Amino acid sequence: MFEVLLPIIAPILISVGLGWGWVKSGRSMDISAVNTMVTNLGAPCLVFSSLARLSVSSAALADMALATALAVAVFLAVGAVILRLARLSLPVYLPSLAFTNCGNMGLPLSLFAFGQMGLDLAAAYFAVSMVVMMVLGLWLVSGEPTPKKALTMPLPYAVAAALAFRAAEVEVPAWLYNSTDLLGGMTVPLMLLTLGVSLASMRVVGVRRALALAVLRLAMGAAVGVAVAALFDFDGVARGVLIIQCAMPPAVFNYLFAQNYDRKPEETASVILISTLISFLTLPLLLPFVLP
Repeated sequence: MFEVLLPIIAPILISVGLGWGWVKSGRSMDISAVNTMVTNLGAPCLVFSSLARLSVSSAALADMALATALAVAVFLAVGAVILRLARLSLPVYLPSLAFTNCGNMGLPLSLFAFGQMGLDLAAAYFAVSMVVMMVLGLWLVSGEPTPKKALTMPLPYAVAAALAFRAAEVEVPAWLYNSTDLLGGMTVPLMLLTLGVSLASMRVVGVRRALALAVLRLAMGAAVGVAVAALFDFDGVARGVLIIQCAMPPAVFNYLFAQNYDRKPEETASVILISTLISFLTLPLLLPFVLP
């Protein structure tokens, strides 16, 4: 089993470690510029090229999208109840419980574990989760109920364009597919490197609370992933991708939102950092459970 897990986990740890080491060695990286490039260029191209290809049926993509929406809704509902009972702020802590690192970690894990089909299905999860985050997540943190941010992102339009090609049963022109596939190829390595850079700059406060929320995020994610996969009767690659994406630590975007709207960003950073470190220990336990 070790021979199976190492090729999946090692690229993640090495890439994140290189990003972390880059900062710790005194070198600088404009993380904001890289995130902007990934969000507005790399990720839309990756999602378009993944969703437009014919290796996954439209029905499979639709099922993954619906499963993603349900999983995120459960995360929001269960997280809100638990935080209310614990008398903790929803705008500060709920995004970290609801929105996972399905991009930086989930996409490469799905690719290395399940190949191209895994990446295609993971891209569907990523697209839905990102759109929901940019609408409901941003509303939660900012207090402003508007989809304006999501509508200014290229990602929803990349999804719509890919689905339009599929619905019309028209093959994507080779020049367009090759271009988006090439540009999308930078997304996974850049996401992993920036994750390492982000982790290197985060500091932990409120260790006990952050640890409790980190454990809750990972445990709830795995449990909801298994339950939703069973509800949709997923098996094989679809089941594995859904559980992996649901069980990821919180997205780094949660930290960026907290910084922008002064929602105790150090608290969000603590949950992200601790849960990510724990996830590196739990991945060897999770992967054997989801691999076909």
